[in-house]
Amino acid sequence: MNERARFRGTGVALVTPFKEDGALDLDAYARHAERMVEGGCEVLVPCGTTGESVTMSHAEQAEVVRTAVQVAAGRAKVMAGAGTNNTREAMKMAEAVRDAGADAVLSVSPYYNKPPQSGLVRHFTAVAEAAQIPVFVYNVPGRTSVNILPETALRLAEVPGIAGIKEASGSLEQVATILAGRPEGFLVLSGDDELTLPMLALGADGLISVVANEAPRETSDMVRLGLDGDFARARQLHFQLLELMRANFAETNPVPVKLGVELVGGPRARYRLPLVPPSEDTRRRLVRALEAVGLLDSAREVA
Repeated sequence: MNERARFRGTGVALVTPFKEDGALDLDAYARHAERMVEGGCEVLVPCGTTGESVTMSHAEQAEVVRTAVQVAAGRAKVMAGAGTNNTREAMKMAEAVRDAGADAVLSVSPYYNKPPQSGLVRHFTAVAEAAQIPVFVYNVPGRTSVNILPETALRLAEVPGIAGIKEASGSLEQVATILAGRPEGFLVLSGDDELTLPMLALGADGLISVVANEAPRETSDMVRLGLDGDFARARQLHFQLLELMRANFAETNPVPVKLGVELVGGPRARYRLPLVPPSEDTRRRLVRALEAVGLLDSAREVA
């Protein structure tokens, strides 16, 4: 199997549990990651947006990546988030997660400084040269304010070491353009739970998911069915999960999904400022969505 193909399927952007005093809860993290592997997720993705990586020190990020690697134990790949808007710092972060045992790097487009497309190419080329393991570019213009245009993604696809892109632009037209022009072996992964099934229908290779934190088996089954071309059954699971996918973004990610994870028996939903717990309306919406998927007994009292 081509090494890049091992990142096809379902990746889960792992939430990061914290203790009451705000410290990392690595034991809870390991239990949660184990549930993801047992639920059929092929790739663990620590230190992403959903993992609140921007509030972690580099030392904490390395601890989290090492924990994910220990849990994966060869049963799943580890694609570690290691991106920032300072190219030199992003290069160091990529080297650090490689040294922590990650199989690949997920590097977000530089945010706030709004680089031109040529700057994006040079930035990611430098990160790939430093990483020396596969690098996946993360395009999420809703957070970074800069869209990696399809022609730029296709230029990056020719850069040695850049293995694929996590696409969260929200544009199926953009995704289709990348898929139509990509070279063999360049992976396109959905970064948006709601758009995953149509992206798979266009030929995408998988998903890096938020909802899998709550529903790993249902999500991984949906993706696997889509990759196998069984869209009738995949569609059933997509519609079953749809309201939960939406509820997870009723407030800023990962605020709702951390509560959802707690409600299904996972780690307590604790946040680092500036994030705070969700509203009661969001809690009620999550409960209804989890019940609809069959993940929460409707008779269970939700504290």
